[in-house]
Amino acid sequence: MLEISIRKAINKLTNKLASSVNFTRAECEALLNMFVKFDPKKPFGKLDRMKFREILHHTFKMTDDVMIDRIFRVFDRDLDGGVNAQEWVMGLSTFLRGTLLEKTKFAFEVYDLNSDGRITREEMFQLLKYSLIKQPTDEDPDEGVRELVEITFKRLDVDHDGRLNFTDFQQAVEDNALLLEILGQCFPDEEVTTAFLSTFQEIEIPESVYYIKPAKSFMSSTAA
Repeated sequence: MLEISIRKAINKLTNKLASSVNFTRAECEALLNMFVKFDPKKPFGKLDRMKFREILHHTFKMTDDVMIDRIFRVFDRDLDGGVNAQEWVMGLSTFLRGTLLEKTKFAFEVYDLNSDGRITREEMFQLLKYSLIKQPTDEDPDEGVRELVEITFKRLDVDHDGRLNFTDFQQAVEDNALLLEILGQCFPDEEVTTAFLSTFQEIEIPESVYYIKPAKSFMSSTAA
């Protein structure tokens, strides 16, 4: 009886989501079945922060816990401290199949630590100091990060008004796509994404789906 109830719930939610996400109906259903299996005792429970982190570690090969916690926050649309089945599918829609604009909005939300609609220098500092590889040196490591923050801020502040809002970030990414993940990895690598999606029966990646290599080349050229 419980299994029948779960199937009905999956079918109902699939019908609700299929027209609003970047997945086919079969893929929505597969993702919901996957969600149910995360905790068979609570098939339509919620993913807490630790379980979500474990999934991104093992399934999507993402290892930066600071960034993963921010991604969790973007998935958790109702801010109740857990990712439910609907948030899971809707989040993955952008995370795996998003257009450039969808991914730009997603990344901006990840980087906007206090959700006030702008990215400050201090927020950049907090993000970059954990993502950069620390080198043994006599110099103050924070000073190097702050120098990089200034360079990055000027590069992203398109209208040069000293404030970095979404319009600035969007324009910067449109001009140079490598800037999409300049403050930390928000999306899995293309190879990992393709491998994950290939487990579903229906795989047809739309032309609008956007993939990008990590922004290491920009970081390297900036530091040079």
